[in-house]
Amino acid sequence: MIGMTLDGRKARLVGALALTAAALAGCETYGSATAPRQFAVLETDTTGATNVNIASLSDVISRNPSDAGAYNTRGAAYARAGQFGEAITDFSKAIQLDPNSASAYNNRALAYRQTGRADAAMQDFSKAIANDPNFSAAYIGRANLERAQGDLDGALNDLNVAIRLAPESAEAYHARGLVRQKQNHNPEAIGDFAAAIDRNPFVAAPYAARGQSLISLGQYDKAIEDFNAALNVNAKDAGSWAYRGLAYEKTNRRKEANESYQQAARLDPNNAVAKQGVGRMQGGLF
Repeated sequence: MIGMTLDGRKARLVGALALTAAALAGCETYGSATAPRQFAVLETDTTGATNVNIASLSDVISRNPSDAGAYNTRGAAYARAGQFGEAITDFSKAIQLDPNSASAYNNRALAYRQTGRADAAMQDFSKAIANDPNFSAAYIGRANLERAQGDLDGALNDLNVAIRLAPESAEAYHARGLVRQKQNHNPEAIGDFAAAIDRNPFVAAPYAARGQSLISLGQYDKAIEDFNAALNVNAKDAGSWAYRGLAYEKTNRRKEANESYQQAARLDPNNAVAKQGVGRMQGGLF
């Protein structure tokens, strides 16, 4: 049971990690046919632990209403539960109590992105950086938004800073790989995705992204290996099934290609790569 005021630095760490630890898996992969709006995806809590945590933090806040760290941490718990309105309210209260909290600004920016408020998110990422120029997560968050808005040079600059500040950050390398991929600098992108995988081999997104770059370079067998690795981590990723189908098709393995396209279409009937692939396999329009 939490019965005391959270230490400020601990609260910052908990609050930041709750929102950003799963962000790598949520970074949108360039070239994805469906382009889901995923920026800092938080795993759905099916255990009820998040609600227990929110209740415990609410108890802390009731006894310590001036504890900015507690509001920041409860906001992160709300965000994990998908309650972004409540999360934003808590992050705003944390900022009111501690205007110098880079973590609260960064967390609110991530929540704003989830609710489609890109301009507000950009402002908050920049405020987080102004408050703490060494806060690497804010550079990564701002870079992902810059990439989405087409400012690839700005995104690359921010990610270079993030990697200098946090050279072991898998998320930073993955994000920079996505920028380089979008710039059609696929060899450099592959290097960044490999660095992300070296730092955290248990996330599907860098494998899938590297697989797409390998397809662009005609390295289809290596791409298939990467999509297999991605699917071992997340078998419900329609994009990986679809692009694996494309890699199989490029190597004239039509049976395997068709199976992959069909599975992608079952998972996401709107996946364009899968729809087009199934059409080609059937010799007609899908």
